[in-house]
Amino acid sequence: MANVNYEGPLQFDDEWRLIQTELIDVLVGVLDGTLDPKQMTIGIYTSAYTKCFKLSTPPHNLTHELYRKHGQTIENYLVQTVLPALRAINGRDGPILLRELQRRWKNHKAMNRWLQKCLSNLDRFHCKHNDVPLLEDVGMTLFKRHIYDEIKVDTTSAILSLINQEREGEIIDKTLVKSTVESYEMIDMENLESYTSDLETPFLAATREYYAQKREAWIATDSTPAYLTKAETSYEAERNRVTDYLNPASESKLLEVFKEEILAKVSLELIQSESSGCSSLLADDKSDDLKRMFRLFSRIKNGTVPMAANVESFIVIKGEEINNQRQARLDGGEKDKNDDPTYIKALITLHNKYLGVITENFSSDALFQKALKDAFTEFVNKNIGKFTNAELLSTYCDRVLRTGGENLNETEVDECLNSIIQLFSYLTDKDLFAEIYRNQLAKRLLNQIQLFSYLTDKDLFAEIYRNQLAKRLLNQRSASSDAEKSMITKLKLQCGTQFTSKMEGMFNDLAVGVDQKKEFDKKMTEHDNIKMDFSVQVLTIGFWPTYKSPAVALPSGLSECMDIFEGWHAKKHAARKLKWMFSHGTASVKATFGKKVYDLQVVTLQAVALEALNGGQTIPFVELAKKLNLEEAIMKPLMHSLSCGKFKVVTKSPASNKINITDTFVANSRFSSKMRKVRLPMASLDASHNIKQVEEDRSTTIEASIVRIMKARKTLKHKDLQASVLSQLAFFKPKPRDIKKRIESLIEREYLERDPQNQNLYKYLA
Repeated sequence: MANVNYEGPLQFDDEWRLIQTELIDVLVGVLDGTLDPKQMTIGIYTSAYTKCFKLSTPPHNLTHELYRKHGQTIENYLVQTVLPALRAINGRDGPILLRELQRRWKNHKAMNRWLQKCLSNLDRFHCKHNDVPLLEDVGMTLFKRHIYDEIKVDTTSAILSLINQEREGEIIDKTLVKSTVESYEMIDMENLESYTSDLETPFLAATREYYAQKREAWIATDSTPAYLTKAETSYEAERNRVTDYLNPASESKLLEVFKEEILAKVSLELIQSESSGCSSLLADDKSDDLKRMFRLFSRIKNGTVPMAANVESFIVIKGEEINNQRQARLDGGEKDKNDDPTYIKALITLHNKYLGVITENFSSDALFQKALKDAFTEFVNKNIGKFTNAELLSTYCDRVLRTGGENLNETEVDECLNSIIQLFSYLTDKDLFAEIYRNQLAKRLLNQIQLFSYLTDKDLFAEIYRNQLAKRLLNQRSASSDAEKSMITKLKLQCGTQFTSKMEGMFNDLAVGVDQKKEFDKKMTEHDNIKMDFSVQVLTIGFWPTYKSPAVALPSGLSECMDIFEGWHAKKHAARKLKWMFSHGTASVKATFGKKVYDLQVVTLQAVALEALNGGQTIPFVELAKKLNLEEAIMKPLMHSLSCGKFKVVTKSPASNKINITDTFVANSRFSSKMRKVRLPMASLDASHNIKQVEEDRSTTIEASIVRIMKARKTLKHKDLQASVLSQLAFFKPKPRDIKKRIESLIEREYLERDPQNQNLYKYLA
């Protein structure tokens, strides 16, 4: 360019004729297919660019003329070449018109681009300084004015025809439709005004008309399940149609039209159909059809309201049938009494069934949960006979809990009690239930105490009961604090203060812990960096059972909270030493599997293990044990609870119900549960009672009894001493050889001695 000679006047028309001949005519020929594309060489482009540059720069500055010529050139090409070609095929088959339009649109963009490159100096200076449109915008505006506005009605009609053909199952050229739709989107450059007014609006109107006809045809011939199957298929097809070739902004409008025409206008007719509506599907247990109905009608405003009303009415009818069956039994001569397990079991079965239906088929939607509650509230509170349903329910609860009642195992009892509580929640006279239940509970406790009085191993009972009580209290699984205290009071009356002192101490620890928790919670508010709720229950070591305390490697966040508590506790109780019992701590872990969030109720050891597996990494057993600093005997029940239980939040390889040291573990990415709050029980690391500790306590008690007797009597024969010991020990009945062993031990430690003259006579040594 440095060699270009700018001197001397230039004749603009002569120069432009050269540009027209050398570049534009060749470009048009190539685009129309009359010239070989190889004729469009870099030399032609360079020559044209040089001429345009020379005309647009000093001393000539003919930018206005160049800008005008650019517009004229494109306009002439569109009017003289493109428009006649499109008019020639207009009225023929729609795809032919669309293909020709796309070819001409592609050619126009190519010509626009070549001219823009040759005249790029105009975009840089002339357009900016004179506030006129850029060259590309000029080209788009001219195409819209001379081509798009001329044929848009015909192209829109062709597109809609192809879409309806696809709806009827025919195969169409989706790429052609997509490229044509893109021309609607691009024609306005910065907005979708043309797409919205010229294509989307008539498309939505055509869609409404199409599905109005389909609705009338389907509703006249199809059952509700068949209608909804077609509706769901069409719904997904319309969503895919947007993905395939329409603008994403059209999806919500399209689906709204579809839902209004196919679902909203016939929702009541479909749901309330006597032969195939919601009630019929419930009666026939058509789970898939119910799920589909819920999926579809939940997409329209208030669409599930009539469904829920239908479900409620259906459940009420089923409940009334159970009431009528009880009434028929009473009318048939059956004795009316406050114990009718058949009736309560029928209610529980009904509730479990439709709770499952609502959970499984209606995604536990609140509207359907309310329908279930309202339905049961209506018929559960209709008393049949002279006994109220509160009495019948409470008596059945008593059957489940008392010895010799329903003969259920622990799991079945727990499930049954959960069902009873559900029914209880529907009672209006809950206070009556409470009064009856309290009286029955008192009877059960009294019966238990009466049986207890016949035990000889009362100390063993106390050890086991204390362990079970501790587990209930620490895990917050006690059904009633009042019932627990009532039981301890009765044991205290039976055996004395010493027998229940540790149990009472456990309750005292919990009571003190409430105040400590409040104080520590205030302390924790000073630490803004702590992102977890952390609380500690301090137990007095002498009151509670002895637990295993593995030195597990804790996450940094938990360690930090523990350090804060230890510092706070040391200031309040400097003489007390803390020992952490991780095997009995509890944690609530927020876990996300897929798109669903769960609240996992676990013990501290499980929480630490889950933290170690967080992130999807696969860890071998040995490596995980080393990471957690836990021995094999603790790791096996720990990992079994996470990978082999009812809720497998961890996947083990190879799959089995036994943990081996060669196993590997990874978080179960496919875990799913109907419940948001999931409890993961773990086998206790401690025995239900420590028999060795019981034996040691018995030895100490026997020795203490011997010393008390000998201190008072000074000398005593073996037979008399043994009889006195047996009479003093109320909690257990030791064997004679156990008493003899303790006497020998006391002699060795010089508390007693044998008379030298009589080996069966013992003397007390002061």
